[in-house]
Amino acid sequence: MLQFTIQNTDPTGARAGTVRARGQAFDTPAFLPVATQASVKALSQEEISQLGAQIVLGNAYHLYLRPGVDLVRGAGGLGQFMSWAGATLTDSGGYQIFSLAPLIEVSDDGVSFRSHIDGSEHLLTPEGAIEIQHAIGADIIMAFDQPVGYPADGEAVRAATLRSDAWAARCLSAHEKAPDQALFGIVQGGFDPELRRESAHRLAAMNFDGYAVGGLSVGEPKEQTFGLLAATAPLLPAARPRYLMGVGKPAEIVRAVLHGIDMFDCVLPTRLGRNGTAYTWLGKINLKNARYEDDLQPLDPDCRCRVCIRYSRAYLRHLYKAGEILAARCLSYHNLNLYLRLMERIRKAILENDYEEFAQEFLSARDDNDIAHHT
Repeated sequence: MLQFTIQNTDPTGARAGTVRARGQAFDTPAFLPVATQASVKALSQEEISQLGAQIVLGNAYHLYLRPGVDLVRGAGGLGQFMSWAGATLTDSGGYQIFSLAPLIEVSDDGVSFRSHIDGSEHLLTPEGAIEIQHAIGADIIMAFDQPVGYPADGEAVRAATLRSDAWAARCLSAHEKAPDQALFGIVQGGFDPELRRESAHRLAAMNFDGYAVGGLSVGEPKEQTFGLLAATAPLLPAARPRYLMGVGKPAEIVRAVLHGIDMFDCVLPTRLGRNGTAYTWLGKINLKNARYEDDLQPLDPDCRCRVCIRYSRAYLRHLYKAGEILAARCLSYHNLNLYLRLMERIRKAILENDYEEFAQEFLSARDDNDIAHHT
């Protein structure tokens, strides 16, 4: 069973704590590097561990389709299969089914879809999603849900929300067979604050080990994202971890912690790294820009990671333009380092009851949507 110890709640409502699940522990607020297919793209498990990651996220949809749950279970579960010594979490795959899989058909029973890999037909029910995640063997697993895209029809959003909450109850019932894994419910509700509140109330009445907020940061304006988060997070049980799925940029994480969020995941550190963009402590820089062609500065003068100590922007730009694999590795490593150091700074500020000042200083110094012009 999951244990969540809150070590301090800052005057802002930001929380610092520790989660323990099946003998694994990680500090919160936590960032989960995304290992969708049992791998954080461009990086080794040894590097992720050296950077300080304590938990990674795999995806049940992808692992179910390839390599298959029998292989992962036979290897001893996700952690053993990928040779990862820390904690593991799997998303149920709901988001991937609705965003990736062609020709889906949704009913109250579940979702019929064709694999994006080979076109094979599958039916996934809430019970099936739990069974798959039991087999994959992550320490924390997620309920099966039906997220909606932005924008969305009001009646369609209501139907999806009610269906997701009903599926959550079915997931909880199916999970009784394997109570050693922790199960999180996922609040939905699209972009309607009242639907979000209704979903949060329904899920809070169920005995989940933790609670996630899903279906945000999918194209809606950022102020709407945080308005919906503000309407949702306070309704979730304070004694359980709160997880904002798929978010986000460094500034978004800093803002979300103010709402009492404890866990985050996002593909951006490695996705942007593979595409020639690096986060810095003041913003982000796009090495595709010709201005960096002869820039012999470190990638981020304020960073002491092994990439910034050793390589210049000009060299890293050269690697990227030449299609060298080392570019993706270096930029992904640096970006993930920044995220994990950010979480350490956030946690320290909370423990010192200084989070409001930290957040104001951090947010005033950067803009995650623009290329940094401080170089």
